[in-house]
Amino acid sequence: MKAFRLDELEAERAANDGAYLQFLRERNMSVGLYALDAGTQDPQQPHHQDEVYLVVSGRGSITVGMETTQVARGSVVYVPAGVAHKFHHISEDLRVLVVFSPPEG
Repeated sequence: MKAFRLDELEAERAANDGAYLQFLRERNMSVGLYALDAGTQDPQQPHHQDEVYLVVSGRGSITVGMETTQVARGSVVYVPAGVAHKFHHISEDLRVLVVFSPPEG
């Protein structure tokens, strides 16, 4: 079994000065913690993998393709491989679990 604590993952991510921390990689998926502070820009480009986002804290919006929705703690968003997507209008620091399948490059 592999078990993780969000507070420890957030501390590790912050210590490495990165917006993204991949903390699990298996044959069919990878999982990471993505952080975007209030007012920042999301630099993402479309990925070659399907993604699922689970917002663990914060508030903002996400646009996937031509659709936009507001997100907050508990929001779950699916993004198909190859589709443009960005978080924006981030009003509270976002912390998001990201599941890639297959694993991210």
